[in-house]
Amino acid sequence: MPRYELALILKVMQRAETAATLRRTVEALMERGAVVRDLENLGERLLPYRISKHNHRHARGAYFSIDYYAPTNVSESLLDHLHRDVDVVRPTVLKKDPVVARVGAPGACCGAGAATSK
Repeated sequence: MPRYELALILKVMQRAETAATLRRTVEALMERGAVVRDLENLGERLLPYRISKHNHRHARGAYFSIDYYAPTNVSESLLDHLHRDVDVVRPTVLKKDPVVARVGAPGACCGAGAATSK
């Protein structure tokens, strides 16, 4: 299964309401066959511009990142679900690339690091 990252902006709420929204989101992922690796709170910030969603204008948002593995057909139904959630201001799914080898590490690329000195 490919690895994805869900970047979420939630409306500013009390801690209990935010936890309930995150619980709904993670449960929606797991119902669709995803394996959640990590949930990270990135804090509350001013939005770069006002966002109108569900008849409200938002100037601040709570940013979260969810790292997960999922089948390739999950993203579309997940985004559809999140766009209808009144507490979610902006959901974005990003596909994470596999780890790239360090430059200069043995066997990293094109035999780099295998050069012999004369």
